[in-house]
Amino acid sequence: MKVQKKMMGITLFAMVALTVAACGTNGQPPASEITRQAGDISTPEQTSYASLYQTSVFLGDSITEGLSYHDVLKDENVLAGAGKTAEFALEDLDELVKRKPEHIFIQLGSDDILWPTDHPKEYSLSYYAQLIERIKERLPEAPITILSVTPVTAKAEKAEPRYQNIGDYNKGLKELASKVKVGYIDVSSIVADHPDMYDADGIHFQAKFYPILLDYVKDELARMESAK
Repeated sequence: MKVQKKMMGITLFAMVALTVAACGTNGQPPASEITRQAGDISTPEQTSYASLYQTSVFLGDSITEGLSYHDVLKDENVLAGAGKTAEFALEDLDELVKRKPEHIFIQLGSDDILWPTDHPKEYSLSYYAQLIERIKERLPEAPITILSVTPVTAKAEKAEPRYQNIGDYNKGLKELASKVKVGYIDVSSIVADHPDMYDADGIHFQAKFYPILLDYVKDELARMESAK
């Protein structure tokens, strides 16, 4: 099942990549189960992630999909797939509502910045705003937290220069989060501190990256809550 799932993900990601190549202070979420359980900064071994995030759903692309592919979170807590963009994520809204999450994390953009349009950042963020608005309409009690797009390696950036726009895209995400009053967590520092956790393509990540990511998210939520 996992092998089939990985092959489907890789195939879809490749299709999107080929298509692209051919075409040339934030509002903070209220206290949640995550922040209630968060204490001091923890190590991956000290946390049961499936339990900690059992009422959450992570919505995103193939980077986010790694959470369930590597069995760090259960499938029901991850709604993600290769090639997913903010526009395509609108199609997942019914499924998201069906899962009744108490906290929603969104991590989209790594495919959006490659989209074959004149202004991919503006195009993407307009759909990102629509996505958040519709989630709020249908799940008004569930806080939303945006996670920044993870940077890629220098080699990956050289192979695909559009990845140089990740920093600017993340700036747009932070501004959007402030405007629509949702949480925003910049996870770039995790990658900078753990460059050995990249997969072979310099874009995706090995399994050991994801517990560190979830710990960081938990601790950032706790900090934001205590700062109120």
